[in-house]
Amino acid sequence: MSQDSGNRGRLLLQSFSDAVTALAESASRSVVSVDAGRRGSGVAWSEGIVVTANHVVGRSATPTVTLHGRTETQARLLGRDPFLDVAALEIGSSGIHSAMRGNTGEVCVGQFVLALANARGNGVSATHGAVTSARRKVRGYWGAVVENAIVTDVRLNPGYSGGPLVDASGRLLGINVAHFAGRSIAVSVDYLEKTVVRLSKGGGMKRGYLGVMVEPIELPQELSGSVEAGQNGGLLVRSVDRGSPARAAGVALGDIILSLGETKATDEYSLYQALEGDAVGQELALKVLRAGRVVELPVTPKEYEA
Repeated sequence: MSQDSGNRGRLLLQSFSDAVTALAESASRSVVSVDAGRRGSGVAWSEGIVVTANHVVGRSATPTVTLHGRTETQARLLGRDPFLDVAALEIGSSGIHSAMRGNTGEVCVGQFVLALANARGNGVSATHGAVTSARRKVRGYWGAVVENAIVTDVRLNPGYSGGPLVDASGRLLGINVAHFAGRSIAVSVDYLEKTVVRLSKGGGMKRGYLGVMVEPIELPQELSGSVEAGQNGGLLVRSVDRGSPARAAGVALGDIILSLGETKATDEYSLYQALEGDAVGQELALKVLRAGRVVELPVTPKEYEA
């Protein structure tokens, strides 16, 4: 390698390093610390609103939030969605620097991303990596199915939960909620948009609980004539929890769930959608394929608790 080539390489590397440093400094203004007995991070969502991971808040209704500049303020829990591991907090401080939001529809595999945290309230830390899977459904370790999740190879150190995931322009792509098996999961900003609105209005997200573990399955051709036209798959029941609504309704191992209420069970996420809000406490028709025939079981979902 010539000396000129080596110099150009060092200049490019220095330029990249400077760009990442500037990115971290700029994005750090919207990163906050959340202290609710355990410490985590959050992001300034809008004037007076902070978004973080629900497991960071825990059972606290009044966590302490430390803003950029080390200003402490008492927060009030607006609402939580333990199923998605998202919580919204209201703070009285004005003039907070809200995160610039990105468009997760434009996220691409291989894209550079930065994860930020401020768990101790005394300065921002950062890790970086690449998007390994974008806009996919991911089952979290806590049992939820996160729609349009962003999966990255970014390492999340202790205290990074609830902190922002940003792109190379400093735009918020989502908040980091989990790290396992060498990958990190972020709830995307477009999903957060809808969730924060609902949490701000109602104080919580009701999610129904059936008590089954399922996996998508394609219906054998010889059985497809037993179900409604156009439905080629369902959800194979792998386990049924004791004392669950599904057990009370008579759901058995090996059943194939076809629909719940008016919603066809084409994948896990469709089942979770059918269990939102009004489904809690309401008797619904659960259609399953059992031994080659369709059986309708009345089931009353309970409210999901983390």
